Amino acid sequence: MFDTVTPAQKSAAALYAKVSRVIDPLSWQAYAPVIDKINRLKREKNAVILAHNYMTPEIFHCVADFAGDSLQLARQAAETDAKVIVQAGVHFMAETSKVLSPEKTVLIPDTEAGCSLASSITAADVRLLREKYPGVPVVTYVNTAAEVKAESDICCTSSNALAVVESLPSDTVLMIPDKFLARNTAKKTQKKILTWEGSCEVHERFTPEEIRKFRKAWPDAVILAHPECPPEVMAEADFAGSTKAMSDYVRDRQPKRVVMITECSMSDNVSVENPNVEFVRPCNLCPHMKRITLDKILHCLETMTHEVTVDPRVAARAKQAVENMLKVKS
Repeated sequence: MFDTVTPAQKSAAALYAKVSRVIDPLSWQAYAPVIDKINRLKREKNAVILAHNYMTPEIFHCVADFAGDSLQLARQAAETDAKVIVQAGVHFMAETSKVLSPEKTVLIPDTEAGCSLASSITAADVRLLREKYPGVPVVTYVNTAAEVKAESDICCTSSNALAVVESLPSDTVLMIPDKFLARNTAKKTQKKILTWEGSCEVHERFTPEEIRKFRKAWPDAVILAHPECPPEVMAEADFAGSTKAMSDYVRDRQPKRVVMITECSMSDNVSVENPNVEFVRPCNLCPHMKRITLDKILHCLETMTHEVTVDPRVAARAKQAVENMLKVKS
């Protein structure tokens, strides 16, 4: 009698063939049954999972319906018929999903998945800044809480920050909360940019000395850096851009070897789609992103917890700041 292969086994085999370069067989044995349960529950509950670029490969490639940067994910989820959004990312991302999809149930697998950058500023801080700099437009990075976005004139991403700044009629702009994104943007514009002392605990740890060591050890490597890095680090890189821009660079140019100066899970995820590129992995992990695991995603779907809500009045104002950004041609 011949052994039969179940649809679940076929699905698991296809998924593992995709990620086998970054997940060892022993780990896969533990992941596979959880992945199968998650994917079945998604269908039963009409749910989609949004996975940020910094999620680990078993989440990013095996259970996510949409994967990418935070704003891109929220916009994609808003266009689906799904009733439930599970945010495999940090809390401000779940809030953004709720702002853009107020009619959907938005869940986050771990309520402690925060962000050092987002927590560096509050809505009250923005109001005080407005008092200190009356009439100066406030540009807020999307990596912030909904209440902070709501106090802003316009949002920006790491890829369109310059275009947003240049779109404003004022010669002076307040750009919050990431001081490094603001400083890197200031180098490209004639406008005066006022900054806030916020930063990402992953990107701020990179140093120019570290980048020079990578270049010495791998002289043929292309070094890509995220704009949340200090300007001195950016100056040492061959290319600087958002997570999407870095992914597109590797896909389109296929360098022999690459160093991605960002959260290290992203290298694993991009490498899956680019098997001919060798990745040198500087490993600065985001402790908040790593709170999201397969087991927590499964529990999230089984129990429909934890729901993320945003006050409708705050959501409306935050959405306006995002929509103002989307009108800017970049």
